[in-house]
Amino acid sequence: MSELFKVGQIVNTHGIKGEVKVMSLTSNPENFKRYKCVLVEDKWMNILGVKFQKDRVILKLEGIEDMNQAETYKQKYISVQRDKEPELEADTFYVTDLIGCTVYDTEDVNLGLVFDVLETKNNDVYWIKEPKELLIPVLRDIVLDVVIAEKRILIKPVREWQDED
Repeated sequence: MSELFKVGQIVNTHGIKGEVKVMSLTSNPENFKRYKCVLVEDKWMNILGVKFQKDRVILKLEGIEDMNQAETYKQKYISVQRDKEPELEADTFYVTDLIGCTVYDTEDVNLGLVFDVLETKNNDVYWIKEPKELLIPVLRDIVLDVVIAEKRILIKPVREWQDED
């Protein structure tokens, strides 16, 4: 499991006082309010201010005093320490832990590795790219077991739940 979580990416400057505009990579941008210190590339920086603007987070980071300095941080990722993140409820997982898990069905067929987790209105979807692209709805009657320590996910056989075209 990763010791750091990527929680955002600096996409632009904001104003002339060194604030940066951040695209949040967390499911809840409000998390930035509780972060005190973040890692930007390889430098720990204290957060001095957090604002929200449409779909972006505006951060004032210690050590970035003007727009020219802020410009040098564009496209850099922001991370936080994993051990500072809250414990999750049972049967919920961080996306970073699910990526790379091997998905098997109950007949022990290896369906591939989770490439990404897509968030939809009703449920998440595990996306497998290879050996054959497969989208697996994360529903209790399809996903039977997730064992992060073993990087293993068990699902019902695809033919039992996938619509045929």
